[in-house]
Parts: sequence; C-alpha cells; structure tokens
Amino acid sequence: MKFKKTSLQALPKKVNYSTAVGIFLSIILFLFIVIFAANDPLSFLNLTGFVIVIGGTIAAIFLSYPLRDIKHSLKSLKLIFFYESLNPQREANEIITVSRMWFNRDKLAIENIIDSINNPYLKTGFQLVVDNTPVEDILALLKWRIARLRAKEKTEANIFYSLAAYSPAFGMLGTLIGMINMLQIIELKDIAGISYNMGTALITTFYGLIMANLVFHPIAIKLERRTEQRIMIMSMVMEGITLIADRRSPSFIRETLKSFIMHYDNELKD
Repeated sequence: MKFKKTSLQALPKKVNYSTAVGIFLSIILFLFIVIFAANDPLSFLNLTGFVIVIGGTIAAIFLSYPLRDIKHSLKSLKLIFFYESLNPQREANEIITVSRMWFNRDKLAIENIIDSINNPYLKTGFQLVVDNTPVEDILALLKWRIARLRAKEKTEANIFYSLAAYSPAFGMLGTLIGMINMLQIIELKDIAGISYNMGTALITTFYGLIMANLVFHPIAIKLERRTEQRIMIMSMVMEGITLIADRRSPSFIRETLKSFIMHYDNELKD
C-alpha cells in the first residue's frame, strides 16, 4: 500500500477569497476618501510623507530583526493570497492505516510505506514507532517540533505586528517635521509653504494609519491564524502517533481522531 504524498510544507494552494474581498473593500474605502472626502484628490499624494513613513518603518524593522527572519516573513506573504488546503482527514486515514499494521505487528509493512509518506512530521513519528522508541521520547520530540514551528511562524507574524506599530509612529514623526517647518516660515507669511508643510504634517499620519490598519496588522492576524490551523493538525498527528506507540486498538484511534477532526472543523467555522 502506498500513500498519496502530502505535506504540511507542500500542500495544494487555494485562492484566499477573504483577502481578495478585503483588498477590494480597502481600495473602495480609499477611493471614497480621496474622491468624496477631499476638495482636491491630489492632496492625498505626498511623496515626502510617504517616504518618511515607509522608509522609517523599513529601517526600524531591519534594526529590530535579523535579515533571516525578515526574508522568511517576506516569503510568507504569498500565504496571504493563497492558503494551504489543509486536510486533517487525510492525515487521520494514514495514521489509522498504520495503526492496523502496528496492531497486527506487521512491522515490515510499515517500513515499506514510510518512504512514500511526504509529510515529514508524520514520517518522523512513524519511524520513531518502528524503532521502538519510548512513548515519552516520542512525545518530547514531536512536542519540540511543534514548539519550533510555533516559534518560527510567530516571529514572522511579529514582524508584521512591529510594522503595524512603527508606521503610525513614523506618521507622527512626519507630522512633527511638517509642523516644525511650518512654524519656521509662518512669520514670512508664505501661504504656499505653510500649506505644503501642513499637508505633509497631516498626510504622514494618514499614511501611517492606513498602512498599519489595512496592511500590516491584517497580514499578521492571517499568519497567526494559519499557524493555529497547522498546529492543530500536528497535535492530532502527535496524538495518533502516541496511541499507536501504546498499541491502542485501531478502532479506538479512529474514534479519537474523529473527535479531533470534529473539533478542528468547529474551530474553523466558529
């Protein structure tokens, strides 16, 4: 028997329609603000303010995190538009199949199918069982793998949370710069200069709030949600592997995983 190759790291991707809807609504909101809430739509275009917010935010991120973490966070951006088609039932079926072989002490059959499993987490668990590793050691290793995944992906989300925190701060910096420049020329009664600096002062705050609340913060939340889903499936796999190592009956394992999947579905729907 051969399993269809699957992996938590290489699963079919589906378009994330909620992201598409969110982007569409954000564009509509921005156009509404620019067209209907402004006397001159061009007043929302300010290169100086944009550079202050974006440049300052990027500089702060490079000062806060190592380059490796920043690269990983940029790679995770594609997950905002395409999400992994996670299927816990597929993983459960593989666990149940192996549990029957192990319950019947058909160790050779398990060794023959391990190579066809492309899910590294599941494959590691099966290999530990075949090697007669103590249950405590299996649990320790699998929990460590979950903790490592959580830490890695939490860092990716935290980078975007930091971006969401820095951008309004640099928006305020642009506001201070604009106000300082305006105060310096106010005695000259240069209306054009005063208007330009006032525009820079206000528009940078606008840019910072837009970037924080319509870009960076939503991305961080989506990445966190993805991590929660992946950890739920890995926890199910860990439970199944430990039950196999304990030589629990296939029917007991099947019912346990079934309840796990029902909880997973409820979490996704709630």
